[in-house]
Amino acid sequence: MLPLLVALLFAFVTRSAIPALLGGVIVGAFMMGGNLVIGLNNIFQEALGNGNFIWICQIVLSIGVLTELFKRSGAISGFAARLDQMGDSKKSVRLTTWGLGLLIIDDYFSPLLTGTIMRPLSDKARIPREKLAYLLDALTSPVCVLVPFLAYGAYIASLIVAQGGAEATPEAGMALYIRSIPFNFYSIITVLFAGGIALGWIPDFGPMRRAENRVALTGELIRPGASPFISDSELPDARPSTGLSLALYLGIPIMLIMTIALGSYWVYREILIAEAFMTAVAYLSVTMSLKGHFKSLGELVDVAMKGIMSILPALLIIAFAYSLNTVTENLGAAAWLIGVSKGMMTKGLLVAITFVLAAIISFSTGTSWGTFALVMPLALPLAYAFSSGPSDPLVLETIAAVTGGGIFGDHTSPVSDTSVLSSAGAGSDHMDHIITQLPYALTVAGATALLYLFI
Repeated sequence: MLPLLVALLFAFVTRSAIPALLGGVIVGAFMMGGNLVIGLNNIFQEALGNGNFIWICQIVLSIGVLTELFKRSGAISGFAARLDQMGDSKKSVRLTTWGLGLLIIDDYFSPLLTGTIMRPLSDKARIPREKLAYLLDALTSPVCVLVPFLAYGAYIASLIVAQGGAEATPEAGMALYIRSIPFNFYSIITVLFAGGIALGWIPDFGPMRRAENRVALTGELIRPGASPFISDSELPDARPSTGLSLALYLGIPIMLIMTIALGSYWVYREILIAEAFMTAVAYLSVTMSLKGHFKSLGELVDVAMKGIMSILPALLIIAFAYSLNTVTENLGAAAWLIGVSKGMMTKGLLVAITFVLAAIISFSTGTSWGTFALVMPLALPLAYAFSSGPSDPLVLETIAAVTGGGIFGDHTSPVSDTSVLSSAGAGSDHMDHIITQLPYALTVAGATALLYLFI
């Protein structure tokens, strides 16, 4: 656990994510022995030279290009202007951000698109960038995991199937997952808690309250000395373009993404999300070229490169986070945590301990999917052993505890890709986002653990 602890301590003290993550990787390379330079090279090759990281790069870079095309077409400014007509008070802007997070269901696309649309309105309403980042992040993976017919649901159902038994078919595994959703207290409460913050029903506390006080006293939307991913100069103009067609430039690309993503699941039982984003980029590039937005192919390439450059800082953090995850995996950090907690998993404590264990592992690694794969084979067989069969509430609660615990780290850890993209979408300093969000997430996690103990 030492490389991770070094990275977290460095990150929280310095509020600088990139050197902190790199420091953790270097500590891990020392611990793994051998030549330091060769060790670092091997770690980077193992972490980044694989299909998973390339897939992430495809998605994130496509979203960066797509967002820049949205800006260039005037779709972002036009949609923001429409929303501005509905009200520009702090409450209405927060609530609109929360509502868009519920509508745009994707843990990568949602924070970047919603953030790009809402950031000018949020700044106008004098909402701290940290608050915007929290609302974006709380509506990423916590929402995705509550919608069964997406990548999360298909993946978790496959892990349930892998444990064998009467539910060892894709249909039965998916049915079991769907029945577990009402017990996913962490995700449900997170979405509701964010709604309460948006409505002003839940008062701010901790670092978020200090951020609100900073804006009220000084008008500074970001902390002095902070390093936001996106500068004010890169924000879109809030005025709508002449003759803008929101359906052509914004509606159809989003519909393409959702149609391909959902359609590929029904046809191939696989979510082709990278292909969906690349199709949307191709459609918008061709459409804008035909409509005269670009005078030459070189101008289109320049816009695409601007979108890629805007997302590179976030992608760099993701790369170092993947490298740190590889280090902790090779050193057996998750296996050690599982070994320590396994003896505490009695029938009465199984669900609560499963949730806490999954939350710790997901926060340590920044990955929900990796956590699901580690904890499900441990907890689900125990739930079967303690219960009367797959339909027993204990089994459903255990599946939900694994799912909710994995989601905790996915949207709170400084090494999580969705947290990084939420910081990018809000134009917030990444560590400021993590520090202000964590007390809220820990409050929800504590309530979830108590609920699991109660039931």
